[in-house]
Amino acid sequence: MNKVDIKERIKQGLEIREITQTQLATRANIDKGQLSSYISGKYKPRQNNIDALAAALNVSEAWLMGFDVPMERVSNKTEIDQSVSRSVECREILEICEQLSTHNQRKVLTYSKNLLSTQQMEEDLLAAHARTDVEQTPEGVQHDLDIMNDDSKW
Repeated sequence: MNKVDIKERIKQGLEIREITQTQLATRANIDKGQLSSYISGKYKPRQNNIDALAAALNVSEAWLMGFDVPMERVSNKTEIDQSVSRSVECREILEICEQLSTHNQRKVLTYSKNLLSTQQMEEDLLAAHARTDVEQTPEGVQHDLDIMNDDSKW
């Protein structure tokens, strides 16, 4: 069976998807130098990077590796269900995140984890107030939330 070299398929994928090498490297979370060495043919990517490149280009792994198979990626039902059920805001966050450098993606991840932690603490606080025998006023609950959100108090 004749195979097309992976470097040619990466080039085709870039052209078809109309993205730059830098965008592909960012989306695949691969170093730009690594990607350049794959495209030049100096090195061949390992399987984990083939998977990442195929996902970033939205092509099948087999096609990317040069086999004579359809280019389009076959998604499983779970991936389809997840993408359909994501909110517009989540899809927009993902699109923006894909454009960020790896360093800035880490910042977004750290901020998001902190935000989620704060949200969970707020929910726990509200749940605790709901379980007490003492009737809480909206002002009292807001006061507690203000203290919790005040970084100088922690």
